[in-house]
Amino acid sequence: MRRLVAVVAVLTLLRLIVAAVAPLAPDEAYYWVWSHALAGGYVDHPPMVALWIKAGTMLAGQNALGVRLLGPLAAALASWMLFDAAQVLFPNTRGGIAAVMLLNATLLLGVGTVIMTPDSPLLFFWTAALWALARLAAGGTGVWWLAAGLFGGLALDSKYTALLLWIGVGLWVLLVPAVRLWLWRWQPWAACLIGLVLFAPVLAWNAAHGWASFARQGGRVEDWRPARAADFLAELVGGQIGLATPLVWALCMIALVVAVRRSWAGRDVGWSLLAALSVPPVLVFVQHAFGDRVQGNWPAIIYPALAVGAGGLALTRRWWVGASAVGFAITALAYLQATTGLLPLPPRIDPIAIRLDGWDAVARQVATLGEAANASYVAADNYAVASELAWWMPPALPVVATGERWRSTTLSQAPIAGQTGLLVDDAGRVPDAAVWTDVERIGTAARPGAPGRGFTVYRVAAVKGGGYTVVLPPRQSGGIVVGR
Repeated sequence: MRRLVAVVAVLTLLRLIVAAVAPLAPDEAYYWVWSHALAGGYVDHPPMVALWIKAGTMLAGQNALGVRLLGPLAAALASWMLFDAAQVLFPNTRGGIAAVMLLNATLLLGVGTVIMTPDSPLLFFWTAALWALARLAAGGTGVWWLAAGLFGGLALDSKYTALLLWIGVGLWVLLVPAVRLWLWRWQPWAACLIGLVLFAPVLAWNAAHGWASFARQGGRVEDWRPARAADFLAELVGGQIGLATPLVWALCMIALVVAVRRSWAGRDVGWSLLAALSVPPVLVFVQHAFGDRVQGNWPAIIYPALAVGAGGLALTRRWWVGASAVGFAITALAYLQATTGLLPLPPRIDPIAIRLDGWDAVARQVATLGEAANASYVAADNYAVASELAWWMPPALPVVATGERWRSTTLSQAPIAGQTGLLVDDAGRVPDAAVWTDVERIGTAARPGAPGRGFTVYRVAAVKGGGYTVVLPPRQSGGIVVGR
């Protein structure tokens, strides 16, 4: 046990270092903007990621570590919860140690803990709900239902995928006789009420904004392209083998099969819980692959339960130690590339370079052009570009974002009609004449070390009433210096 604590402590320290050193990905910068405009929801997701970033930056400052601070810390706490869940479900085994090692060895957790996205709080609260339900399955009192309702509600506040947690628990209660008895007691119903109360701000926000977030995420259900299913399914499986790391993925798939068989054969309370928290997401993601690509991070929610299941397989130590060692080695290479870029990967196949590299250089080039053009603002139509510019640009040159996605935020509108500024647009894209006038191409900006055609920079004037524009928050410290 002491060795496990030491391993988790070292991993947490390493993750905090990587979190502090690696530059922000565009989506992280976007969520950082949200943290300056807290609300009950956003067009893309519920608000938990913004709250985590707000808390982190209040503690550690407006820097990369502040944005990501809660990710590594939450992973450490989730590791303890996972250990306890495995130990109560499989007592007198080393299942807890195996579960913690296997889950922490995945790229999904190793990278997911140092990149702040909605999956970070989702995975934490999902694991916390699993812990509470495992305690209940092992004979705990009804108070664990209340804890599960708390964590389940907070998971819904993190990402709508948490609905699968609630569906899984509902199936567990209905299909397992020993758990079904709880339906005659008040605790499960109180847990549902707790979850609903916690999710109420998201419901209220959506009701006030035309159900925009529900419509955006729910629209994915309608995708249906069976002719591409083979490609999407192959990509889904291949991506999971890589992100879970091969041996960990194999052990988790064995655990999935065992969980289903034992649930079907004997309605075992513990194994049925693990099946209930993994089978519904698996089926949903496979179904989605018949219509569109499944993003690699989406299935992360299946692995806490499957890691516990793998720990309960009573495998010899060499299996889970070997699988974990391979996973940690792969994750270490990812950390090395994210912080140093030393691995000789061509930029076009380097996923880290594609997402992280060169945004500070883009901001520096744009700032130099803005100074020469005497621009009063810098604008971008692309939310990711606008967010990265807001993170890196000097506060003296305001960053303006345009587009309907910003209308539902509480960010201040930008009074730039008729004013001259710069527009940073993807190379080859023509500025929207309904939004910008007096367009003049004055230069380009490139991301060193990253593939792509770069950006074209235009001098423009904003058309009055031509588009919805907001002023993005400046970073109070740590931005680039013009001419550096």
